Amino acid sequence: MKKRNNRGIAVRETAADRVFNIVNITLLAIIALIVLYPLYFVVCASFTDPMVVNQGGLLLYPVKWYAQGYHKIFAFKQLWSGYSNSLIYMVLGTTVNMVITIPCAYAVSRKDFVGRGVLLKIFAFTMFFSGGLIPSYLINSKLGLRDNLWAMIIPTGLSVWNMIIARTFFETSLPSELLDAAHIDGCNDFRFFFQIALPLSKAMLAVIVLYYAVGHWNGYFHAMIYLNKESKFPLQLVLRNLLIVNQVTSSSMTDDLLNRADKIRIAEQLKYGIIVVASVPLLVLYPFLQKYFTKGVLVGSIKG
Repeated sequence: MKKRNNRGIAVRETAADRVFNIVNITLLAIIALIVLYPLYFVVCASFTDPMVVNQGGLLLYPVKWYAQGYHKIFAFKQLWSGYSNSLIYMVLGTTVNMVITIPCAYAVSRKDFVGRGVLLKIFAFTMFFSGGLIPSYLINSKLGLRDNLWAMIIPTGLSVWNMIIARTFFETSLPSELLDAAHIDGCNDFRFFFQIALPLSKAMLAVIVLYYAVGHWNGYFHAMIYLNKESKFPLQLVLRNLLIVNQVTSSSMTDDLLNRADKIRIAEQLKYGIIVVASVPLLVLYPFLQKYFTKGVLVGSIKG
């Protein structure tokens, strides 16, 4: 059996090559199954009677259709405001993150930048030590970040880890000779950054955008601390409150047994339905960035 290499030259495949490919494909298929089945199980469980799920009757497909959990989720009035709030926080927050992170990463990647070693040490220090929750709360409150959308954005304006990833990419993927050639042609630093560095960094930019977007979409802790009005709650906090409310009502002893049993079933199914509802937007976004992800996530691993 022959196959072609990267240069288009036909190469005969040996028996050892075939065995290696079979073993490799088998192991990857098993790993993929281990990773994907829990996700598939959650989706199926969100449409299955919770009694069947609790008894271990769900394996490959929904056995007994039961969608009251989704009815409860979509009938919750705050769900749609939570969706819109999370989208606003994600889009605006990611934009602010990128505006801060990328120029900062490019600046500290330049070897001719005076004091970059000191700045990198300061940035790294903040990754391991912080003032703590109470000082952060007092500072943000004094800055007027209580109960407004900037409380979800400004405190997380810069991720040092993402900045280091971007800096590594700039250092290893943009040779100094390219900058020297641009300067000879009369290109200044700002023009080089916007017209040369950024277009050559699409893979890294896509990965950093994905990291920040996922962080904002899943974020709820800052909302719990700084937001009081339910109309400003993000989706994660809305779904959390919905789950807590239904767990409390399902445990009420004042209802008759039949009504209480139905509430318990709905509360159990809500756990799975909430995971699906909260994950769908990111699952839709990921395929558009996947082609950049493999290349961008390995930034700095290969030089030259």
